[in-house]
Amino acid sequence: MTVAGTVSLRSVAPTVFLPSMLYGLGQGAIAPVIALTALDLGAGVGGASVVVGAVGLGHLLADIPAGQLTARIGERRAMLWATLLVSAALVVCVLAPAVWVLGVAVGLTGAATAVWQLARQAYLTEAVSPDMRARALSTLGGVQRIGTFAGPFLGAGAMALGGTDAAYGVHIAAAAAGALLLLFLPDVPGHGAGTSSAKVGLADVVRSHRKVLLTVGTAASFVGVVRAARLAVIPIWGQSIGLDASTTALIFGLSSAVDMLLFYPAGKVMDRYGRMWVAVPAMLLMGLGLIAVPFTSGVVTFALAAALMGLGNGMSSGLVMVLGADASPSAGRASFLGVFRLLADLGLGAGPLLLGGVAAVAGLASGVWFVGGVGLLGAVAMWRWVPRPDRAPEPRVEQPVP
Repeated sequence: MTVAGTVSLRSVAPTVFLPSMLYGLGQGAIAPVIALTALDLGAGVGGASVVVGAVGLGHLLADIPAGQLTARIGERRAMLWATLLVSAALVVCVLAPAVWVLGVAVGLTGAATAVWQLARQAYLTEAVSPDMRARALSTLGGVQRIGTFAGPFLGAGAMALGGTDAAYGVHIAAAAAGALLLLFLPDVPGHGAGTSSAKVGLADVVRSHRKVLLTVGTAASFVGVVRAARLAVIPIWGQSIGLDASTTALIFGLSSAVDMLLFYPAGKVMDRYGRMWVAVPAMLLMGLGLIAVPFTSGVVTFALAAALMGLGNGMSSGLVMVLGADASPSAGRASFLGVFRLLADLGLGAGPLLLGGVAAVAGLASGVWFVGGVGLLGAVAMWRWVPRPDRAPEPRVEQPVP
């Protein structure tokens, strides 16, 4: 049996990091084909976009229920149930007779992902000692990104052999492989079904920790805004300056490659010197990278701005999970993490909307500058609200367990 707080990173790699990479690989495999499936079912461009957006909507709606479920049945069981849900949803994606059915199924894949990610975060928060927490969670974020990056290539190979539906098969196979590995993952002692953490009400958790949710949670939402805006800005700006799709894709790949290089060093810095020494530079780099984009007009300058954004995003790998884990109470931890993740995911949803709204009124460059400014504001928020390593966080009021 695993003892909470004494697990090494190497010991959890096969049962924690590898399943996460497999799950991310599956997500990456289906990401390019969801819109294609919707178009094949007769959707227009707008309808296909709505179906693609159902992933994020499902994730957003499931954040708080994911925390409640994890608190009630335990981390490992929650992940196994999420794997069953995503597998069933993927089968429906393949067999969907209408666009709306596909949209519901795609939304369920997002909900399953919310459960999976929150349960994995809760497990590592409990199982790994606090002095290794940032390395553990940044590595978790990093391996998920590696899987998501590699997934489209594996999906493309599968589609070359078996058509569009084969990409969904890749996700099902990856989820099944991850579930098999999860069977070897022990529950953290005292955090299975029926434990005391399930008895702390959600309202009590929010009320007792509203200050940290309004401060650090708001800072986490700024991270979501700039991350989501970055994903939208690169293809849109590339098209606006006349780059072809393949060149834009290469620049996007460069940004993603830079992104994946820094997750472990960033985690080590957070563990050794404090969260702020990664949080502030990461937000500055992403904000400045976005602000630089409208000044670019060619491949080289645009690629440099994209790489700067990738550098900041890579530094922030696992940052939101670390901040949430640090602030979470021992009683009602999973419920707290669900609310904290909801705040971050609201930022992810708001990023493209802010970009598009300002761009519609004042032009694309102004929209990009605006979300870049949000990144700089996020750096200020991190500086103000993230606890320094030389002073302990403000005491958190623990909700008494009845």
